Amino acid sequence: MAESVEFKIIARVRNDFETKFGVPRQSGLVKAVLSRIVFEPEYRSADALRGIEGFSHLWLIWGFDRVKQEGWSPTVRPPRLGGNERMGVFATRSPFRPNPVGLSSVRLERVEKGASGPTLVVSGADMADGTPVYDIKPYLSYTDSHPDAAGGYTGALPDKILAVELPPELAGKIPAEKLPGLLEVLSHDPRPSYQNDPSRCYGLAFAGLDVRFTVSDSAVHVFAVVEEQTAK
Repeated sequence: MAESVEFKIIARVRNDFETKFGVPRQSGLVKAVLSRIVFEPEYRSADALRGIEGFSHLWLIWGFDRVKQEGWSPTVRPPRLGGNERMGVFATRSPFRPNPVGLSSVRLERVEKGASGPTLVVSGADMADGTPVYDIKPYLSYTDSHPDAAGGYTGALPDKILAVELPPELAGKIPAEKLPGLLEVLSHDPRPSYQNDPSRCYGLAFAGLDVRFTVSDSAVHVFAVVEEQTAK
């Protein structure tokens, strides 16, 4: 039996998440941001996608390409627990694993056909722009959905949705088609869960913009929106 398997990149994710900061913590949380699954030349075959339009959701198997690590540890500190408590790596979705592979469930919005082959347009992705995709499989509701599944230590830690305060003059700097996605991203609090300094300023690179904000009183306060070229 082979001790290792070579994964080939079949596609890459293209979306507005330019860095890891701000990417949703799990798939399905932010539905307003669309991602495109753009296939590598070798896999730009309409035949490879025959029948995929009949499925509402897909599984994406992808790589944590932005994670730098040497070796692995049997325990990790999940941000969900504030970064202070250790859990077994296989009891978490941490990117720091023996094999840096992610699994995400996304909604298939449509299949686009162009000169460079078919492209999948999906919502609910939790990956940054350029993330490599290794495989795509259909989501089957009669086997993949388990309404009675226990959530372990995450069950007692529901996501807290924050209000977003965005002054009209700043909202006007954001393309109208990008605004719903940005507001949804901010409402899920992109900060690491162990950071809770109301005076700290954050910058979110999204759709070519640098969105700067603070968080206090259960609200995100946006105080600047700068085009990234100007910000640099």
